[in-house]
Amino acid sequence: MKQALSGKALLKILVIDDHESVLGGTIEVLRRKYADAEFITAITAQQALNQVASMQPELVVMDLSLPESPGKIARPDTGVKLLRNLMKNYPNLNIVVQSAHVRTLVRLRPDIDVHKGGFTVADKSLSSQEMLTRVDWALQGLTHTKDIKGIHSGLEVKPEWLRVLTLAFEEGLTDKAIAERMCVGERMVRHYWSKLQDALDIYPEDGKNMRIQTEMRAREEGLID
Repeated sequence: MKQALSGKALLKILVIDDHESVLGGTIEVLRRKYADAEFITAITAQQALNQVASMQPELVVMDLSLPESPGKIARPDTGVKLLRNLMKNYPNLNIVVQSAHVRTLVRLRPDIDVHKGGFTVADKSLSSQEMLTRVDWALQGLTHTKDIKGIHSGLEVKPEWLRVLTLAFEEGLTDKAIAERMCVGERMVRHYWSKLQDALDIYPEDGKNMRIQTEMRAREEGLID
């Protein structure tokens, strides 16, 4: 497994799209909120892999319909293959999928479920502000996959997520104490929270506490007493 990406003072964002006009437009939107960031680009899957390996960005914003290399035809399955590669080798990388082919992500559900970095989906029909919100969520390490039709066919909660709920809301433990009890790192506990909140359809809202919302929703679903 490749070394996890480390935090840096200067935010590095890799934008991947084979259409130069879309590539430029995406960077223009991102600059509105991340004016001091360093922007890196790639137009093929191979170039993207090289850029991640050499530049180690904190965030990747990518289309799915990509060519494997120059001169090749852009295909969604190429983007899916690239995404699987990135999640496998860079488990802490924050990712935003900005594409008109988000339905194809359903085949990556197992990979998305275990990915430790932020992972959000921004259909290309979304407004610029909505897209920036998804970017912000990804940088916070959150998961948002509700735009992927069929990925949530009924509520599925993993045992370790239920353990976090029990320790937090029935025993009143902090994340640090939960990590010690479960013999995992605090980062992993935050990862469990993100996956659980995505499954419960809970995302940041102004004026609302996500942990309280999670507890309320979990009780409604019968996950905790």
